[in-house]
Amino acid sequence: MKNRTFLLGMLALAIVAMAGCKEKPKKAGEPGAPAVKPAAAKSGEKVEVAFHVMSHCPFGVQVLNGIAPVLKKMGDNIDFKLYFIGNNQDGKLTSMHGDTEVLGDKYELCTKKYAPENYKYMDVIVCMNKNVRQIPSNFDACADAAKVDKAKIKACAEGEEGTKLLTESFKVSKEKGARGSPTMFVGGEKYRGGRQEAQFMRGICSKFKGTKPAACKDIPEPKKIALKVLTDKRCKECYPDRIVKQLKNMFPGLDSTTLDYGTPEGKKLYDSLKDKGVKMLPAFLFAPVVAEDPGFNQIKRFVKDAGEYKLLQIGAKFDPTAEICDNKKDDDGNGKIDCDDASCKGKLVCRPVIENNLKLFIMSMCPFGVKAGNAMKEVLNAFNGKINFELHFIADETSPGQFKSLHGPKEVAEDMRQLCAKKYYAKNYKFMDYIWCRNQDHKSPDWEPCAKKAKLDVAKIKKCAEGDEGKKLMSEDIKIAKALGVGASPTWLANNKFKFSGLAPEQ
Repeated sequence: MKNRTFLLGMLALAIVAMAGCKEKPKKAGEPGAPAVKPAAAKSGEKVEVAFHVMSHCPFGVQVLNGIAPVLKKMGDNIDFKLYFIGNNQDGKLTSMHGDTEVLGDKYELCTKKYAPENYKYMDVIVCMNKNVRQIPSNFDACADAAKVDKAKIKACAEGEEGTKLLTESFKVSKEKGARGSPTMFVGGEKYRGGRQEAQFMRGICSKFKGTKPAACKDIPEPKKIALKVLTDKRCKECYPDRIVKQLKNMFPGLDSTTLDYGTPEGKKLYDSLKDKGVKMLPAFLFAPVVAEDPGFNQIKRFVKDAGEYKLLQIGAKFDPTAEICDNKKDDDGNGKIDCDDASCKGKLVCRPVIENNLKLFIMSMCPFGVKAGNAMKEVLNAFNGKINFELHFIADETSPGQFKSLHGPKEVAEDMRQLCAKKYYAKNYKFMDYIWCRNQDHKSPDWEPCAKKAKLDVAKIKKCAEGDEGKKLMSEDIKIAKALGVGASPTWLANNKFKFSGLAPEQ
């Protein structure tokens, strides 16, 4: 589970580009949906287009809205199939966004089955998509507007027929390996292009083997968009080419130029922008015309102005002016090399080996962090006092004494309580008794019964966690994860130097 600061690194595009809502894999269900063919084609070649989505996923909604006008324009030449992503455990259908999403999936499948003519079902779906959280309670109004057989669709969606359709739909998605919403296939190949009307049309038209439909001739040429990528060849974890490749899927007219900080041109560009918010590399600098391209909607919330450019904020972390701690050079010109430089203190490469030391970095309300914490019961028993165990937390300090964590303010409050318990009840890891109790229901705000069960002083923990002491403990503790570049819960550090991940005591 990633802290948002680190999650944005590598990339907003992991969210924006080609991913979306992902269903956790489960052992059970065989789900899927029979492809209900749209209105019979008049003649000519047809390209198969298959979407695997979740009805409440904003990214799934986005692509359905994008493909709808394409189906209206060239539907006679498209074999469109709509499937949903979820799980089937012993006949119980579940989906990432809950039971209302399962019902919403059923309504959309049944609408597709009983209102295929002229893609009327897409009119209903696009209408419902205007208020995703209300799907499927907004079905009636949208069905009336589209003039479809509302009664027949409702009987299907709320009866065994809808369950059967969704079961089959889940099955097909599982067989196709579709866990992320949306997962899309055009002409049998996974589609990774843009999600606007023209981009879908361009992708579909490229798959025709014979004469292309007339609509393919009317697709506007992609807008030419200049992109400067400022990077540094010394950075081992920048991978700018990967991001450029994804951006080209979104912006077919992208014209990218890569500049290295180590060149005079690259250094000049960096110096001109460092007081405009460009400090970390790689930096992706668009020409302003990018805002006129349909693909801009996919990235605009991650873009800010930087001088004459539009900067795509990806959570870049490489400072080209800082000391690199393992290259045997004085990078920042202060006369100190690598680990002798104060800025390298705490970096993994510079940490000494401390035998029998185990550190665990978590978020207190992360279910995976909870499992890792629970594993420590067996580990501590197995080593019987022969290891030094440390528990640390992952969060951001947004301003002095103000913190942000992935699971919200309640997680920050619980982190502080656990840090206070750790401070006052460190002997024999007594604080872990409180944590193991809390882990049984980590979402509950009622923490005091666990403190009493672990024989902690409730008043002392409360005073610490809700006062300046708790803020100070939190501020100092999260610096450890920051220095190590730890953003995933759980992350382990063995012997002060060797990072690994895992949930089982054996690991």
